[in-house]
Amino acid sequence: MRILFLTHYYAPEVNAPASRTAEHCRIWARAGHEVTVVTGTPNHPQGTPYPGYGNPIWRRETVDGVDVVRLWTFLAANEGFGRRTANYVSYAAAATAAAPFLPKADVVVSTSPQFFCGLAGWPMRLAKRARWVLEIRDLWPESIVAVGAMKASPAIRMLERLEAFAYRRADAVVAVANAFVPHIAERRGRAEGVEVFVNGVDLSAFSPGGDGAAAKRALGLEGRFVAAYVGTHGMAHGLDTLLDAADRLRHRPDIVFLLVGDGAERKALEAARAARGLDNVVMLGQRPKSDMPAIWSATDVSLIHLRRSDLFKKVLPSKMAEAMGMERPIVLGVEGEAETVLRAAGAGIAVPPEDADALAAAVVRLADDPAAAAAHGRAGRAYAEARLDRGRIALDYLDLLERVARL
Repeated sequence: MRILFLTHYYAPEVNAPASRTAEHCRIWARAGHEVTVVTGTPNHPQGTPYPGYGNPIWRRETVDGVDVVRLWTFLAANEGFGRRTANYVSYAAAATAAAPFLPKADVVVSTSPQFFCGLAGWPMRLAKRARWVLEIRDLWPESIVAVGAMKASPAIRMLERLEAFAYRRADAVVAVANAFVPHIAERRGRAEGVEVFVNGVDLSAFSPGGDGAAAKRALGLEGRFVAAYVGTHGMAHGLDTLLDAADRLRHRPDIVFLLVGDGAERKALEAARAARGLDNVVMLGQRPKSDMPAIWSATDVSLIHLRRSDLFKKVLPSKMAEAMGMERPIVLGVEGEAETVLRAAGAGIAVPPEDADALAAAVVRLADDPAAAAAHGRAGRAYAEARLDRGRIALDYLDLLERVARL
């Protein structure tokens, strides 16, 4: 089968969508299928090409058996609404213009967000006379209203019409969370053709072990209990709550908060940490994927948090799967489906979003009860092995693509 995959993000970028897509495509290629990925130059989150990459009109390379075509896009850092929108639109335009020069395909997959990347699957489908699978990793444009990036307006209503158009025209829609299905089915006009493949984890890469003491020593955190947030520092994540929790735990020098990643809110968070004199907060910025095993080895509890919003009750953060794979207990500040999964797995403690007191208390509870923390970690790993194995999920996804290609 010939698979053409449109994605705004791809390895060596290290955010969740890049990792998900790269791992799925690698597995599909190893299964003997012809996989072509259409993306841009790696530049997330700073908007600057990674070393060894410029921003040419066209660049082609083979990575892990996957044919990767990188197209010119207007580069922008992961901040500022106007420039990011130009970045998203330029990708869709570049992918559409490149369609005649891309390989033949039996099925086109496009992933959203970014919204215009997902929508680009429709003209690509027409150009290639192929079937189209639309992957939804976030409910967009609903999510940009939820985080306050845009208010309800005629522009939002227009985007909602485009969203419904894409759902109706796609041969199948893939969601990453069960809670997305009712929304998609309503806009699509039917539940038929909507399937769920959650964000899993590569259990061979994310597995317990490693020298935690040495990893902490290298980070200057030796002998301390590390509560780590690893991921995007964006408007949706409410990481000011983590700073508030750290403020409440100044009296516990044995506990340190570690923030790893980048995003639109990172500079504001760094400024707030400095202004408040939070010496128990360490911010490392974006780190390459090769550093992640050491970061996880140094982590005693994984912090996963989103702002309080009805929309986020439908979200299942990808970092949950990674923390479970690493056998790390979780303190989860996300309601809804994520909390349901956490409780079913027994993988940690759920706290209300944006409740710094509850978050601080949960961290203290795990720091003071290593046996309970270890038990949560083991339970999470067992759940990941049973339900979140990326390899198994990728093969189930492949089965859907084969069925769609035969339509």
